[in-house]
Amino acid sequence: MKIEVKLFAAARQYAGAESVEIELPDGATPADLRQALVARFPEAQGILRHAMFAADMDFVNDDDPLPSEAEIACIPPVSGG
Repeated sequence: MKIEVKLFAAARQYAGAESVEIELPDGATPADLRQALVARFPEAQGILRHAMFAADMDFVNDDDPLPSEAEIACIPPVSGG
C-alpha cells in the first residue's frame, strides 16, 4: 500500500517536503513506517526514533496496523522554553 505521510517540524526539514509517499505492505504498522522513513532519510534517524504517528488525527501505537486510506502524520518531538 502507498501511504502519504504528512511531516512536521524537523521531519519536514530533513525531508525537504511537507509530505512523502512511502510504499509499505498491507497490514504495516507505525514501526514499519518508522523503519521505511529512516531508510529514506537516514540523517533523520535521531528524531524519527522518538516521533509519534497519527492516523486520521488519532495517535497510534507502534504495533497498530495502519489503515490504508488514513491520513498519516509524523510528529517529531519538539522542545521549547
